[in-house]
Amino acid sequence: MTLHGDALKDAIGQTRAKWGWFVGLGVLLLILGGIAFGNLFIATVASVYVVGWLMLMAGIIEIMHAFGVKTWSRFFYWLLSGLLYAVAGFFAFYNPLLASAVLTFLLAVALLASGVLRAWVGYKHRPERGWGWLVAAGVTSALAGLIIAMGWPVNSVWVLGLFLAVDLIFQGWAFIAVGLALKK
Repeated sequence: MTLHGDALKDAIGQTRAKWGWFVGLGVLLLILGGIAFGNLFIATVASVYVVGWLMLMAGIIEIMHAFGVKTWSRFFYWLLSGLLYAVAGFFAFYNPLLASAVLTFLLAVALLASGVLRAWVGYKHRPERGWGWLVAAGVTSALAGLIIAMGWPVNSVWVLGLFLAVDLIFQGWAFIAVGLALKK
């Protein structure tokens, strides 16, 4: 066996010893997903706050980076970009309901556009095996984006929370599955 093979085997062995942590994290994520499903409005606001926090931090980092560049044009680019990020992050904290409406609309547009593109790519690959699955996935994404767009802005108070809840539950089950597979 090669050096890389030994290192990989050793890493898998060390991870296998921590299988319980994977299962525990999975259970925690399932519980959090259930709580999010219980109150989609609070989950939506929480997701807006997380996005707002990330944008605020990115803005601060870009503003700091602006002072390290050498040319005025790049300085102003990074400064303006950082200020826009920081303002958007602050805006998410200041008015999370309006921010959730904007994010929900962007989600609908992204799902619709990526779904149409995925379906088109799948259709263009018709002779290849599995092209139908790609088209089906694209149509599903596009329909989800269309449904969200048709309910906008009323659904903005729960859509992001629903996506968060579903993601937490799927991640929870995935961690439990990985942990149990490592135990065997």
